[in-house]
Amino acid sequence: MHYVKTLTIAGSDSGGGAGIQADIKTMSALGCYASSVVTAVTAQNTKQVFCVQNIESAVVEAQLRAVLTDLRPDAIKIGMVGCAENFKTIVQVLAEYNDIPL
Repeated sequence: MHYVKTLTIAGSDSGGGAGIQADIKTMSALGCYASSVVTAVTAQNTKQVFCVQNIESAVVEAQLRAVLTDLRPDAIKIGMVGCAENFKTIVQVLAEYNDIPL
């Protein structure tokens, strides 16, 4: 069986209703193999966001390179990037993989 490989780049939602968690659920429901890069961690529920902690851009870059060099996704979905530094890092790394649809 061939799975479409997807990558989500987003924040982690402790409530499970958004971010990485929701993306993985959706991708899996569509029959895709989902991988992820976490850009921020949130403390939230269905009513409120209590705290957001951005992940360091070096860690975001390491996650991206780990997934892109091995799993080579067929498509990439970008959500919350967390901060400007993460945005720059994501743009720089994905420029090396401009054949993968966003």
